[in-house]
Amino acid sequence: MLDSIIFDMDGLLIDTEIISYKLYSALLAPYGFSMTLQDYAETYSGKTEEKNVTTLLERYALPLSREECFTRIFAMEKEFLAKGVALKPGAKELLTYLKEHGCKIALASSSTADRAYGILDQHNIRSFFDAFVFGPDLPKGHGKPAPDIFLIACKKLNTAPDQALVLEDSEAGIQAAHAAHIPVLCVPDLHHPAPEYEAMTAALLPSLHEVPAWLEQQNAR
Repeated sequence: MLDSIIFDMDGLLIDTEIISYKLYSALLAPYGFSMTLQDYAETYSGKTEEKNVTTLLERYALPLSREECFTRIFAMEKEFLAKGVALKPGAKELLTYLKEHGCKIALASSSTADRAYGILDQHNIRSFFDAFVFGPDLPKGHGKPAPDIFLIACKKLNTAPDQALVLEDSEAGIQAAHAAHIPVLCVPDLHHPAPEYEAMTAALLPSLHEVPAWLEQQNAR
């Protein structure tokens, strides 16, 4: 019986992946490089900022240090986020449904705490969550697709992995949940998971609107 739901944030709960794409495109433009949305979805979506900065610097040989690259990205992102970022369709309705049905809820995101809380507070949804795990909470090198983030979330919720459910949009997140032996639902954002990752999921759903019906179907078995 599922009693806990663990949410990813970027691309699953909040519509921020398109913002990250715009940030990376803006970073590359002064150096004569461009990035397609498909490039972003296949290479950067669902990865940590640290991993993505490493990839950007290596792939495009940018004349920037890691610190300079982070500084530029964070400054641009702060401007984007200050303008407001949308919830994914069905997000608030799903959180309300889960609370009404007594589910424990965690957020497990590669983001920093300050960034995540700022986004959640824009929509007044931080109070829905019983626990939080962020990228800096993890041992170095243990971000998704390693299972640590979801196992820590289970520990904070005082729930067993087989009593939890992860909601993810990315292949890295699917891999992390699978490695943690936690069932995972995928709601794809910019990138549909490859067949080998889709096979790791309990189901693929078109939006968060469909999650309550899926849960009710599971509980009826």
